[in-house]
Amino acid sequence: MGDPTNEAKGLEGGVSDDGAPGTSGGSATSPVHVPVRYRRTWEDGFGARGWKLALPGLGEDVIAATPFTGERIPTSVFVHDIVDHHLCGFALSGYLDEAGALMQLALRTGSDPVEDYRQMIDEDLLPGRPVADDWPALLPQALRPGTDTRPDPEHLRGLAQWAGQGALRALLVAGFVQAGYARLASARANWEGYGLDVRAREAIALALQRLFERLDERMLAGDVRHAEGEFEITDRRVVYRDAGGASEDAEIVREDPADA
Repeated sequence: MGDPTNEAKGLEGGVSDDGAPGTSGGSATSPVHVPVRYRRTWEDGFGARGWKLALPGLGEDVIAATPFTGERIPTSVFVHDIVDHHLCGFALSGYLDEAGALMQLALRTGSDPVEDYRQMIDEDLLPGRPVADDWPALLPQALRPGTDTRPDPEHLRGLAQWAGQGALRALLVAGFVQAGYARLASARANWEGYGLDVRAREAIALALQRLFERLDERMLAGDVRHAEGEFEITDRRVVYRDAGGASEDAEIVREDPADA
C-alpha cells in the first residue's frame, strides 16, 4: 500500500498517486470565465446584499455573499464557492459535494473541516432534518436505509435513538471525512481540466479575495443597485469585467518567471 498522504500532496502539486512529482496540469492559455451577479438587495427570500455565482445550480438558491472572511480563514465564502466548489467540480448543495469542497478548503488554508462537518451534522442530520437526499452515503453501509425509495429522515432519528447522538455524530463525521478524501482526485482533475496549476490554488484564492474586496467597496461607495460581470481566472492574474466591458480591475496572482 502506498503512502496515504500522496493523494493529498498530489492535489497541491507534491507527489502524485503513482509516486511521481506532482505536475501543474499546464498553465491556462485562456482564462476561466466565472459569471457573477450583484444586488443591493436580493429578492430571494433572504433579502441580503451581496454577490452570487451566475451559473446553473451554483448560487441562485443560496444567500448572497460579501467579502467577510471571519477569523479562521483568510478568504470569504464567495471565494470558497468559486475556488473550492466550482473550479473543483462541486455543486453548492448536497452533503457529498460539501464534503469534497471543505476538504479542498482545508488543503489550501490549513483549516480543520471537521468543525464545519459537525455543524451540518448538528443542525441538519441529528435532528432528522436533512436538506439534501445524499446523506445515506455518509453512513456505514450496514446502517443505511433501503435504496428503493427516497431516504426517510425518520431513519436518522431512529439511529440517534438506537446508537445515541454521540455515536451517530462520530459515524457521520467519519463519513464526511471519507467522502472528502475520496473526492481529491476528481477535484484535481477538474481543476487541471480548466488548465490551471494546482500549485497556484492558494495564490489564486487570495488574489480573488483582494479583488473581491475592492470590487465590493466600489459597489457600496457608488450605492450600486445591481451589477453583472465575470471573473477571468488564470495562474498569473484574476480579472473582473462588468457585463458591458466598460470597466475592469485586475489582481496579480504571481509573476511570470520570464518577466523577472
